[in-house]
Amino acid sequence: MTAITVERLHSFEDYLQYDDGTAQRYEWIHGRLEPINPPRLEHFLIAKFIESCLEAEIKRQGLPRICFRDAGVRTGPTKSRLADVCVATLEQAQEMSQQSLVFQTPPLLVIEIVSPESVNRDYRYKRSEYAAAEIPEYWIVDPMVNQISVLRLEEGLYEESQFTQTQPIVSQQFADLNLTVDQVFAAANLGTSSSESPS
Repeated sequence: MTAITVERLHSFEDYLQYDDGTAQRYEWIHGRLEPINPPRLEHFLIAKFIESCLEAEIKRQGLPRICFRDAGVRTGPTKSRLADVCVATLEQAQEMSQQSLVFQTPPLLVIEIVSPESVNRDYRYKRSEYAAAEIPEYWIVDPMVNQISVLRLEEGLYEESQFTQTQPIVSQQFADLNLTVDQVFAAANLGTSSSESPS
C-alpha cells in the first residue's frame, strides 16, 4: 500500500472524532491520516481463525480477558495503529465504554498478519512502536513465509521466537494454548476442515 496523506490532524482527540463519511480506515502517524487497505480474503480468514481460537481459550480458562479485531492501539503521542487482533483485560475494555475502540493503555497481546504491502510496517515500525508502548507480547503472522514470530517484552526490548509448520505456538499470555503454525495458515484455505478451531 502506498501511504497517502489524507489530512493532518493536530490532536489524538481529533483522530478519535474523525469521520470522512466512508468506510475507509486510517492509522494516525505523526499527525497524518494514513489509509489502510481492506484485508485480502486470506488475511481476513487467518485473523478470524486466530480470534476464535483465543476466544475459545479465554472461555475455557475463564480468563478476565476479551479479544478484538481491528481495534486501535495508541503507540505514541502522535501515533495510533490498527491491530489485526488484540487481547486486553476486561477492565481495559470496560474503561472504553461509550468511547472509540482505541486502547491508550497497552493490551496484553497484539497480533499482526503480514501482507505484501505491510512487511516494513509489521516487522519494523510496529515492532518498535509496540515495544515502546510496553505491549507484553506481539505476534507477527507471516503467510508469505509460513512463519509466526512471537515477541515477548523483556526489559523494554522484544525477545523473538520463531515457529513454523507443525510447531505449537508458545505464548506467555496463553501458556496452555494448543495451536500449531500449520493450523493457523490452513485457515486461509476455504472448504478445508483444518480451518476449525482446535479442541
